[in-house]
Amino acid sequence: MLFASTGYSVGIYDVESFKVDEALADIKIQLQKLKELGYLRGKLSETEQFNLIHKCNTLEECVSGSIHVQECVFENVELKKKVFKDMDKYVSKNGVLCSSTSCFPASSFTDELVHRSQVVVGHPVNPPYYVPLVEIVPAPWTDPSVVDKTRALMAEIGQKPVVLKKELPGFALNRIQYALIDECYRIYQDGIMSLEDIETSICDGLGLRYAFIGPLETCHLNAEGMRDYCNRYGEGIYKVSQTFGPNPLMEGEELQRLDEDICKISPLEKMSERRQWRDARLSALSKMKRVLEESEKAQ
Repeated sequence: MLFASTGYSVGIYDVESFKVDEALADIKIQLQKLKELGYLRGKLSETEQFNLIHKCNTLEECVSGSIHVQECVFENVELKKKVFKDMDKYVSKNGVLCSSTSCFPASSFTDELVHRSQVVVGHPVNPPYYVPLVEIVPAPWTDPSVVDKTRALMAEIGQKPVVLKKELPGFALNRIQYALIDECYRIYQDGIMSLEDIETSICDGLGLRYAFIGPLETCHLNAEGMRDYCNRYGEGIYKVSQTFGPNPLMEGEELQRLDEDICKISPLEKMSERRQWRDARLSALSKMKRVLEESEKAQ
């Protein structure tokens, strides 16, 4: 949907052919809903965008001649090795093979490829239509021009690309997210706050700030600059951080209790409805941010 929103012809392939049929049916519904809500991205109509997306019957048909291939298989290194080995047979000399992996560095599954210099990670954030960040992570052997092309393409389709200068397990987004998840789990595990209050601390606290500025600029603005902030609070931050302890392993009785509590908020049988609720709010926030950014550019 993102690539089609700016006029690119998009082919979809899956080893289970019926899943592409299901995806196309779902895309048609989503595009119509986005149009009705006024959240449709791009200048093309929902019908024009849908007509740019088509089913491919073979991997060769999907990859051959494509300028960009976005791999979206499960987070399994061995599976990714197989998929990239297969794509390696069909990619053109100018095509980019991009992985959506959220944790695995490209070097862990592309070292034996003929076209390994054309491989890069382009990790989107779920759901990518509403959350525009894309982490671009080159392998040691990725041609720098591939990074540049991928960044330019992601920006062209309305995403917000960031580039990691070297590989790191989990990249940047998930490492930051995991630190937050770990501490939230510890607070819950130790009986310090209820699940509801932990969630509220993010939704109605940190999350509101971070929708527009990151944690480091937050520090900068909460004092007379970053140096002043660290002079005031740096020692306290360090002392509190020393109390965090080892990272928790999420298992056992605590996990069972957490699962029961979170299912009260978001029952498993209503997860589809809850995801739609989430997406509608993310879409509204994304639209508001775009409007504000366009207004700032015009000033």
